[in-house]
Amino acid sequence: MGSNSLQNEKPHAVCIPYPAQGHINPMLKLAKILHHKGFHITFVNTEFNHKRLLKSRGSNFLNALPTFRFEAIPDGLPPSDVDATQDIPSLSESISTNCTAPFKELLAKLNRDAAVSSPRINPPVSCIVSDGGMIFTLEAAEEFGIPEVLFWTASACASLGYCQFSKLIDKGIIPFKDAHYLTNGELDQTLDWIPGMKNIRLRDLPTFMRTTDPDDVLVKYILQVTGPPVQKACAIVLNSYDELEQDFLQPLSTIFLPPIYTIGPLNLMEEKVHSDDEKLAALRSNLWKEEPECLEWLDKKDPKSVVYVNFGSITVMTSEQLVEFAWGLANSQTPFLWIIRPDLVSGDSAVLPPEFLEEVKGRGLMASWCPQEQVLKHKSVGGFLTHNGWNSTLESISYGVPMICWPFFADQQTNCWACRTKWGIGMEIDSNVKRDEVENLVRELMAGEKGKIMKEKSLYWKNKGEEAAKSPSGSSCSNLEKIIKLLLQS
Repeated sequence: MGSNSLQNEKPHAVCIPYPAQGHINPMLKLAKILHHKGFHITFVNTEFNHKRLLKSRGSNFLNALPTFRFEAIPDGLPPSDVDATQDIPSLSESISTNCTAPFKELLAKLNRDAAVSSPRINPPVSCIVSDGGMIFTLEAAEEFGIPEVLFWTASACASLGYCQFSKLIDKGIIPFKDAHYLTNGELDQTLDWIPGMKNIRLRDLPTFMRTTDPDDVLVKYILQVTGPPVQKACAIVLNSYDELEQDFLQPLSTIFLPPIYTIGPLNLMEEKVHSDDEKLAALRSNLWKEEPECLEWLDKKDPKSVVYVNFGSITVMTSEQLVEFAWGLANSQTPFLWIIRPDLVSGDSAVLPPEFLEEVKGRGLMASWCPQEQVLKHKSVGGFLTHNGWNSTLESISYGVPMICWPFFADQQTNCWACRTKWGIGMEIDSNVKRDEVENLVRELMAGEKGKIMKEKSLYWKNKGEEAAKSPSGSSCSNLEKIIKLLLQS
């Protein structure tokens, strides 16, 4: 379906991500793809993130395209000017209780605007594409009589992990009896009853289940967003591809009534859009300012010689852990590009020892943020030390870059497990990081025998991802057309 095929009666999709960087990025990619296919788009951020976008991208950002609008609703939390991700438990709880009314008001306002202007310029809302974490939107879709697709931005394997929470409660595993569970080996017990995840350890399941509180906010939130309301969606979409996650997609499809479609890797699906439309290509969603100098530095390095280090938008560490990573990287004698967010060290500023900076002069580059996709596909990058957020993991897979994994929280542990045990493209660092382990794993990744096998596996999955997302008969391309048909059902 070409970009002009819907011209006569432009459908209008309202796209609403969960308000964190790792959810906004893939939702914007999907919104751009839909716009390219002929949809009018309204992209809804929270007021907090809307302000951060204006700060990082400039105010012209919002007016780039008349058919791609940005709107904002309150998240219900007290105002804050901090340039960092909000507290996830408070945010999740607040969204569930405070966003329904403002979202419905916004839909009504968009329809009122449509009634007084030309439908060519301002069509009425015809469908909703909502993050799976914004479950309140289903009530609005029902009230307005329009179809809604839920976009789960986690992997299929992590989504399957989240879907086990009610069983973990039924089996008396969570909540844990006391706080010793973290240190007494409890997390190392293996489970043999999850289809597609045989012998996964408790510690490999999403970390929100690690609680002693029977009323834990995040456990309640997960039960809510994987519970009965989901059955009202007309489909669930995932940023993944069938070939990569077949083992998890099959059991997932037995849990939910709506069909599940993979439409990724979205970073590859988006490339076609960017080559056709400069204005769409210019729409970016980073909430931090990027430092493009990183790419110039990489240009001067040998092919596959650099380790890229980035722990994403939420991970925090102690200053001791920062120093262990620093000396591990320095002692590996490997060139590295390390992204150190201003808020990376919890409760402190990220300060590296002067003797470390001296030691890595010319060999290591530190920056506060970067255009990650361009870095990962750069010819000089040969490995990725990552927190295993799904966007980072999937981008790494789609550009054929093997990983060293240091998962922090949420779904990252599950993604790490799949990288190690299912796909053969990752090695895990102990959460209690030590410089010798960092040094040895970096050396192994870049020049060792295991590193070589991981590089071959990475290449295999890269080719499979390209087939799915770029070939017209690829699974993700076909699934995208099915989703568009569903969204046009209004």
